[in-house]
Amino acid sequence: MPDMAHLGLFLAASVVLLLTPGPAVLFIVARSIAQGRTAGLVSVLGIHLGTIVHITAAAIGLSALLMSSALAFSAVKYLGAVYLIWMGLRTLLARQTQFEAATPPAEPLARVFRDGFVVNLFNPKTAIFFLAFLPQFVDPARGALHWQILGLGLTFMGLGMITDGMFALAAGAAGEFLRRNLRFLQFQRWFAGTSFIGLGLTAALVTRK
Repeated sequence: MPDMAHLGLFLAASVVLLLTPGPAVLFIVARSIAQGRTAGLVSVLGIHLGTIVHITAAAIGLSALLMSSALAFSAVKYLGAVYLIWMGLRTLLARQTQFEAATPPAEPLARVFRDGFVVNLFNPKTAIFFLAFLPQFVDPARGALHWQILGLGLTFMGLGMITDGMFALAAGAAGEFLRRNLRFLQFQRWFAGTSFIGLGLTAALVTRK
């Protein structure tokens, strides 16, 4: 781990980045509004299980391989984009009767967890982020680089679980009120569906730069 001064800078930068809404936060908020706080927190767990994969990859150098291989980058990018767009279309095309009840049917939590994991696993921006951000706080004089990257990555993930959990709880609390409004159910479906499609299109347009 870096010295205390650099560790403090790392923690401050991490919190600022985590509080800036991105694809993961939008995914969590959409799930929390649709199904409540429990589903939101489950999606947080799924997303950060995907984060562990990216941290491990960064620690052993696979992120560098991903950046150096146009084919590998494109494969990850488009798989993630297709999955997100498919989720959005599935939401938008759901049967109308599902949104006429005061409490729409909830998806199984196992599926919510899986969706969160897959969304973050196939998000090339996450791999690029760890490749660009973590090495700035690594010091070769302080020991093996892969252990430093792993430690910093897990620290970032822990902070992310806290901030993402706050987003899930806040959106879930608001969702309990909003789901009682039948008009909002239509808006919720539109919001969730278009958010997923938008995230998919964003992922598809990511450049290797």
